[in-house]
Amino acid sequence: MGQIYLVRHGQASFGKENYDQLSELGMEQGRLLGKWFADCGVQFDQVVTGDMERHRQTAEACLAQLPQPYPATGWLTDAGFNEYDHREVLQRHRPDFVDPIAVKQFFLETDNAKEVYQRLFEESMSRWMDGSHDHEYAETWPMFRQRVLAALQRLLEGAGASQRIVVFTSGGTIATLCQHLLGLSDERMAKLNWTLVNAAVTRLLYRPGHVTLSTMNSYAHLELLGEKKSITYR
Repeated sequence: MGQIYLVRHGQASFGKENYDQLSELGMEQGRLLGKWFADCGVQFDQVVTGDMERHRQTAEACLAQLPQPYPATGWLTDAGFNEYDHREVLQRHRPDFVDPIAVKQFFLETDNAKEVYQRLFEESMSRWMDGSHDHEYAETWPMFRQRVLAALQRLLEGAGASQRIVVFTSGGTIATLCQHLLGLSDERMAKLNWTLVNAAVTRLLYRPGHVTLSTMNSYAHLELLGEKKSITYR
């Protein structure tokens, strides 16, 4: 039976102009995962990344810790594993957030800004997923879901028997794949998405015509530090 390791990227640059970059902590999370793989003797037959910078940076930080080299020239890049456009999802619900200055003012002037922002984003996700405003989005929720499932199908069709494959991707992508495999509602998928930790691992098992969820959101490699700051969700 083959295995697919779905790795969520390390902490990105939340609140910065370019979110699609790992923070220093995000790079360290990737390195800790790679050291964990090395200590466990895990080796991969194939490396896959989405085409976002934070995916590739996580892969580089992680795989550099393994004794067996995985040259980037041999990696497969599949944009089907990319995240949804979180900025578009938020801005369709809060058009004023198109202006970066308005976002900065929100965080400066709002009490408990992070908690309020989280609620706003949950409302934004619900709006995106309910289908009533599909004409406003470049990629609707059904389109995103179909894209992600198609990426998994391509991966399975090209996978050899009993291979071990690692995919560096995003939280929304992983939550959507888990939704599909577990038969969850859209609401449950959205709630699951918020729980996925940066640089955590979700593992799938596959054989011809069949794929199942084995473990989800494993981050014991981060808990080893004994530091709360090492476990992040954005």
